Amino acid sequence: MGRIAYVNGRFVPQGEAAVHIEDRGYQLADAVYEVWALFDGKLADAEGHFARLERSLAELKIPMPMSRAALTVVLKEAVRRNRVREGLVYLQVGRGVAPRDHAFPIDPVEPSIVVTVKAVDRAAAEARAAKGVGVITTPENRWGRCDIKTVGLLPNALAKQAARERGAVEAWFVDELGFVTEGASSNAWIVDRDGILRTRDTNANILRGVTRLTLLDVIREDGLKVEERPFTPEEAKSAREAFITGAGTLVLPVVSVDGDPVGDGAVGPVASRLRRLYIERARATAI
Repeated sequence: MGRIAYVNGRFVPQGEAAVHIEDRGYQLADAVYEVWALFDGKLADAEGHFARLERSLAELKIPMPMSRAALTVVLKEAVRRNRVREGLVYLQVGRGVAPRDHAFPIDPVEPSIVVTVKAVDRAAAEARAAKGVGVITTPENRWGRCDIKTVGLLPNALAKQAARERGAVEAWFVDELGFVTEGASSNAWIVDRDGILRTRDTNANILRGVTRLTLLDVIREDGLKVEERPFTPEEAKSAREAFITGAGTLVLPVVSVDGDPVGDGAVGPVASRLRRLYIERARATAI
């Protein structure tokens, strides 16, 4: 069966789905997005993703296209029509269609909405997590509002491509002070030499990761010590462990930074345990 997309009120074959050429999301990146992990056909971390969506839209002064309840129905129907049990749901909401102008349309327009669903091979994902992945570092060159989850992702795409060309799966942005901010599509973590978990605080110019937020609860419930403070690439290399978090990666161990090993270069027990605990929490609370 071919994939089905939801576009502005209609479910259509994904190969036939289209948006207007003057959609502001297409022309000006005037849109936001969210991605939910799917476990057994259910939306993980649903509340966190809806809350972040509403915040991002409010920051850009784009109205919610429908109520949260109605949007939940649309997302679940997209999942049902695509017959996906383990995977990802992508939602994009833009300001809408208007003659091209940098300023907002004078007359209100209907927001644009797109939903797609794709399957994830969980067995392959677990195999990758068991092996660990590499990251590279790159200078921070993004705009100053990375807390808004917009579709303006060109710096992220370039960083991801650079990572791929160097045999890594993620790129960590490094700010002018030499500290890691976050990944191109994930939040960055280490277990430092004292055994303390560290990740960048959200007062910095980073995305307020929903997986990150849930994992902070998991960490505290597990009795581990965590500090929201920055670390350098060199601290990551000398750390006991490192990992990244996101809806697509969940909790994914990092075993090298810029080709240099993290710790002993092997997946550590903390990241492995947190991955298992996070997945258990996500499956149990998915809607």
